[in-house]
Amino acid sequence: MRSQISEKPAWKRDHLSAEMLDVVTQQMAVAVARCSRDFRFLWANQRYADWLRRSPEDIVGHPIPEVLGAEAFQALLPSFKQVLAGENASYEEEVNVSGIGKRWLSATYTPTRNTDGTVDGWVAVVLDTTEKKREEEARFKHVAIVESSEDAIICKDLNAIITSWNAGAQRIFGYAEAEVVGQPITILIPPELLDEENTILEKLRAGGRVEHHETTRLKKSGERVEVSLVIGPIKNSNGRVVGFSKIARDITPRKQAEAALRESEGRFRLVADTAPVLIWMSGTDKLCTYFNKSWLDFTGRSLEQELGNGWTEGVHPDDLPGCLSTYTQSFDHREKFKMQYRLRRHDGEYRWVLDIGVPRLNSDGSFAGYIGSLVDITEHKLAEQALQELNRSLETQAAVTQSREELLKIFVKNVPAGVAMLDRDMRYLQVSDRWCQDYSATSYQLLGNSHYELFPDIPSQWKGLHQRVLQGEVLRADEDRWDREDGSTVWTRWEIRPWRTSAGDIGGILIFAENITRRKQMEQALSGLSRKLIESQEQERTRIARELHDDVSQQLALLAVELDQCAQSAGHNPDLHSRLDHAKGRISEVGKDVQSLSHQLHSSKLEYLGLVAAAKSFCKETSEISDVKIDFKEDRVPRTLPNEVSLSLFRIMQQAVHNAVEHSGAKRVEVRLWEQSNEVHLMVKDLGQGFDLLSAMQGAGLGLTSMRERARLVNGIIAIDSKPKGGTTIHVHVPFDSSRQLERLAG
Repeated sequence: MRSQISEKPAWKRDHLSAEMLDVVTQQMAVAVARCSRDFRFLWANQRYADWLRRSPEDIVGHPIPEVLGAEAFQALLPSFKQVLAGENASYEEEVNVSGIGKRWLSATYTPTRNTDGTVDGWVAVVLDTTEKKREEEARFKHVAIVESSEDAIICKDLNAIITSWNAGAQRIFGYAEAEVVGQPITILIPPELLDEENTILEKLRAGGRVEHHETTRLKKSGERVEVSLVIGPIKNSNGRVVGFSKIARDITPRKQAEAALRESEGRFRLVADTAPVLIWMSGTDKLCTYFNKSWLDFTGRSLEQELGNGWTEGVHPDDLPGCLSTYTQSFDHREKFKMQYRLRRHDGEYRWVLDIGVPRLNSDGSFAGYIGSLVDITEHKLAEQALQELNRSLETQAAVTQSREELLKIFVKNVPAGVAMLDRDMRYLQVSDRWCQDYSATSYQLLGNSHYELFPDIPSQWKGLHQRVLQGEVLRADEDRWDREDGSTVWTRWEIRPWRTSAGDIGGILIFAENITRRKQMEQALSGLSRKLIESQEQERTRIARELHDDVSQQLALLAVELDQCAQSAGHNPDLHSRLDHAKGRISEVGKDVQSLSHQLHSSKLEYLGLVAAAKSFCKETSEISDVKIDFKEDRVPRTLPNEVSLSLFRIMQQAVHNAVEHSGAKRVEVRLWEQSNEVHLMVKDLGQGFDLLSAMQGAGLGLTSMRERARLVNGIIAIDSKPKGGTTIHVHVPFDSSRQLERLAG
């Protein structure tokens, strides 16, 4: 019988002692197993079997590599060898265990010996510390986020005593952590706002939260700082509120930006109200939203009376249908318009006005409404009517009287416009009173004298025009510039036609001229207003981009952290873990979209690295998020271009690339930037489906009007070549004085 027992395998001989060990370890919270020298399991308690998700029968008697897996066996083999050498072995490491995956294990191996003292195996006590490790990693991650946050993150207990203080809080308030921990939160609160803090505490103790509460707090220096607060409860493992966490964001820069924007809007209104033209603005619904002081003074009505469609009450009833038709059609096609109508002045007299309206665009090129200006052209209309009457009189009297020249002289003398009659030698025969006023001369000084002798600085090209009229041509110009020798500039609108003798021969020329210098000055003022509007739009884009980057992105990051915390406390719920992982993925996608939108609104690379770096980065990012290859090349473009030139070219490139990606259907877009002959050139080209340029200019959506306006404001020229099925090429060139830039860089 004794010999039969000795012939049995070691794991069967030790069956009785294993049963006793099982009774002892059955209630233990750790996994315990006994292994033999030939790397087989002799015994395992129920906890060990549960940990491996096996039954004891699938463990006992089986080789260790079969139960734990070959990878785990090789990882633990050094510890096995150590314990079989008679030493206690312990370790804590991550092991890939068959059936349960990678787990962090804290284990101790104790050698077992037979009766002669030799080691015949070992007892393994194993503790799975995976969850503990994950909790530690999450806690370390949370601490890193808190410490790296630009916002102040402060914890306080139920009595409003500060218990934690991050680096962001020290940066904003000036206190080191050691100075404030244990101090009441009221050290940060101005005396007059203590009641506000009590109200907040009452709300928090009642289970509420504080979301984005804007208020004022005190720095260590006594300086006040504007902050936005988010405050929520801190709960222990039992769900009981034990304190509160506060996130304070310094919004002083935003407050300053808002104040600057209000100041900018105030300056715009000041400029508009002092402009010598009548200015109006409308929204996208065709209703007027603004009239300047000059308009209100002219009509004698209040702003409230003019807003919306109230201004139409001042339009002459006979002119109103045509006025509204022109306005509505131009508005629907998003195109510039000019129209003339009679508008009632404050004294009840109807005055002829020239109304010029242009589309108003947002910084992203979207339609924002219209802006327009009016000038009183009553005298001009009277001059036109007089000129028409003159022509009718000449035609009527040609067949019945030989005194046509005398009648003409009488008319020219009294017509309320600049009119001069000259002979073939360009000597004055007759002038109107208005002509004398415009050229600061009397009829006595003019009549009988040569036009060229009286005005020796007259441009040579005008002499050529006079000769052409003496040959029988009729010439006219809507606007012409004359730079006088005294340094002044005169703008005129003129028409020159020949006059004939009774025999039908050309006796000289008639000049009808209108001094439009004031009107040109008004147009230049309106151009300046357009520039200021674009500058205001860029400032707003910058502010929104920074809000998206600094505020929304931080909030998304904190939300991701909260989801991680929820995942840790969710237990073994695969469905909930899956939904939380999906939510975290969505948050990451939203964060990328927010970052992309921020870059589109305001390119920091354009501001700090220049046009080439910003354009190259934009093309690369756009190509990565679309299936369109954007080929960008540049040649000798100066990095130190004027800011307005860089910004205008960058916005035009953005719009052109966006149009090509979204509408052309092309798979490749070329973008070129180069400098040539003191001009910076930009070309965006695709071989896509193209479009009808005339139809596109009358419609909306491609931003062509915005591109033309931006090019005009930097004295640039834009050429758009596109046709259906023939691709599109947009070429812009802007003058650039490189010598002045080098002088500026040299100091």
